[in-house]
Amino acid sequence: MSSRSAPRGIDIRNLIPQDSEQLRQIYNHAVLSSTATLDLVPRTHADQERWLEQHLGIYPALVAVAKDQPIGYASISPFRPRAGYNSTVEDSVYIDPNYQGQGVGRLLLEHLIVTATSLGFHSCIAHIVADHKASLQLHVGCDFRLVGVEREIGRKFGRWIDMAILQRQLR
Repeated sequence: MSSRSAPRGIDIRNLIPQDSEQLRQIYNHAVLSSTATLDLVPRTHADQERWLEQHLGIYPALVAVAKDQPIGYASISPFRPRAGYNSTVEDSVYIDPNYQGQGVGRLLLEHLIVTATSLGFHSCIAHIVADHKASLQLHVGCDFRLVGVEREIGRKFGRWIDMAILQRQLR
């Protein structure tokens, strides 16, 4: 994986508790306006605090920062709860709409892949709405491969959603 030049003025760092509210706003924008997530209800403050706790340990989140403000994040989560899946993670990437299409997602995902690999994970899965071209291109550009499509498994905004499954071996 070769990184393109990083967007100017963007730094990537680990999640800190002070990021919580800004990241909640970024996520809730996606909930209310897109199929980037199939959540139907915005996260509450309590929901966000639980998410924060889950991503300050072995399943980290990385934050893109511009002018000292979080503008996006990428995280890994357990792929499945059974112990046999412990070496596989699932990624998520969300970018503030004002910064989409500028390479921030790519920068975050590249850093997240390095982080997940360094933590000893073997494989990373991405579940992406099958017609979400930007997310599909992002992941394919970071060496993920399409391994399947689940047909009409979700519903949002009054339509059925197909889910593409992409995978990248980390080591």
